[in-house]
Amino acid sequence: MQRLRLVLLDFDGTLADTREANYRAYARTLAEAGVKLTREAYLSTYFGMRSREFLERIGFGDPAVRERLRLRKIALYPSCFDTLRLNRPLWAFAQAFRAAGGRVWIVSTGSRDNIRNAMRHLGIAGGIDGMLTGEDVARSKPAPDSFLRAMAAEGAAPHETLIFEDSAVGLEAARRSGAPCIAVKF
Repeated sequence: MQRLRLVLLDFDGTLADTREANYRAYARTLAEAGVKLTREAYLSTYFGMRSREFLERIGFGDPAVRERLRLRKIALYPSCFDTLRLNRPLWAFAQAFRAAGGRVWIVSTGSRDNIRNAMRHLGIAGGIDGMLTGEDVARSKPAPDSFLRAMAAEGAAPHETLIFEDSAVGLEAARRSGAPCIAVKF
């Protein structure tokens, strides 16, 4: 039997329920730009998507405008943290795994600043060994690049890695990486 060496956790929707916080921050950002975003549309279609891709899909073609909106959403996001919920059983597992000598990384399409701020708010900053975000890879999920890059950084093979994911694109990226994956539902 092979030894498990590495656990890769998606953040939004897996380690933390950030759906409402993300929705509220985007809704406020887009309202300032004159665009109405419904909770239903965001949660059913866009949650888990990289910010730039999301903004492009809803009609913001200008890269400068997308970047301004992305930065505004990041600025507003902490004001919505009262809605964040930690997946306590998964976090407890990750910390026990680390205590036993395993390595734990966050691998997310989200923004590094958003994740760090949310982790501080949840009281879990410092409880991981590494982080890769959508800013660190050219091809986001469903491409397996972020998972493969984390495995390479730790010198772990897919069969020595376990991935936790919630979204269809994340689960597909995990499948393509060759590592086993557990689907998480909040």
